[in-house]
Amino acid sequence: MRSSLHGIPVWSVAAPVLAGGLLAMVWGSELGWAFIGLVAAALIAAVFSAVHHAEVIALRVGEPFGTLVLALAVTVIEASLIVTLMLSGGEETSTLARDTVFATVMIICNGVIGLCLLLGGLRHRVLTFNVEGTSPALAALATLVVLTLVLPNFTITEPGPELSRSQLAFAGAISAALYGVYVFVQTVRHRDYFLPVGAEDSESHAEPPTLLATGLGSVLLVVSLVAVVGLAKCLAPSIESAVVAARVPHAVVGIVIALLVLLPETVAATRAALRNRMQTSVNLALGSALATIGLTIPVLAATSLTFGLPLDLGLPTKEIGLLALTLFISGLTLSQSRAAVLQGAVHLVLFAVFLFFAVIP
Repeated sequence: MRSSLHGIPVWSVAAPVLAGGLLAMVWGSELGWAFIGLVAAALIAAVFSAVHHAEVIALRVGEPFGTLVLALAVTVIEASLIVTLMLSGGEETSTLARDTVFATVMIICNGVIGLCLLLGGLRHRVLTFNVEGTSPALAALATLVVLTLVLPNFTITEPGPELSRSQLAFAGAISAALYGVYVFVQTVRHRDYFLPVGAEDSESHAEPPTLLATGLGSVLLVVSLVAVVGLAKCLAPSIESAVVAARVPHAVVGIVIALLVLLPETVAATRAALRNRMQTSVNLALGSALATIGLTIPVLAATSLTFGLPLDLGLPTKEIGLLALTLFISGLTLSQSRAAVLQGAVHLVLFAVFLFFAVIP
């Protein structure tokens, strides 16, 4: 039996195909206990397949384009899922976008970055990255987060946490514009700011994949990510039942789904940190958070304005406090060119605080 197909391991081809087939089989149906385990296993296999194909593409196109591909693909699929839920759920989903975006920012800035710093620091003692790339990215993220998740509570044209139609259109346009500038700077104007520093692996000397392998990998990456998001959505009712049985707030469901959807970026970022490529990890983390706001908010704003759906964006007071602390600590961490285990532990503590107060508000 052949172990590869045009240079791509057979397992990385079979995993997304089988996961996609399982998704088509179980979509819209209630999962039994046997299927829950099968769906979870298929989701994990699709995650590792997505990471593999993203790395193949990265070898072909180079950094930071490789991390951008993975972040954009996940965000586009996630935004499509949110729009679908909004259109089918009506007023009951008015806070869905807010909760999803907030959970994504907290998971990435605290969970993903903290895990990368902790594991990478344990292996390499000190991790290095370009401040010229991390600081502007964090500044753009802080601007977008405050504009979309905090400011709606303080406007007076409409009672918070909503924005008026003109304010919502403005917020969507500004989010898309700022994200576009970030992508331009990352990939064209100052691409060198986002290249890995002090890497100690053989990736730079590896032979790039063929054009055919890259094209096949791109298709399989999309299939893998569709399977990840779709299977996570299929698991949502079972997760919701478990949340209800545990008598914890319903918002925990959104956090669990966000954790599942962000698995590909988390695995890819962690693997990069273990290879002493912390800049790649930061590119993935901040790039995913920026894409979540810069792409999702404009799409959701357009959907809300077109179909007249309510869209509550302003965060409650407790969440604003956690967000402010997260941005402050992230600024301290990423304003230096070096980080180690302690910074990772601080971010993971903040992530634990976020999870704890989500379960016990």
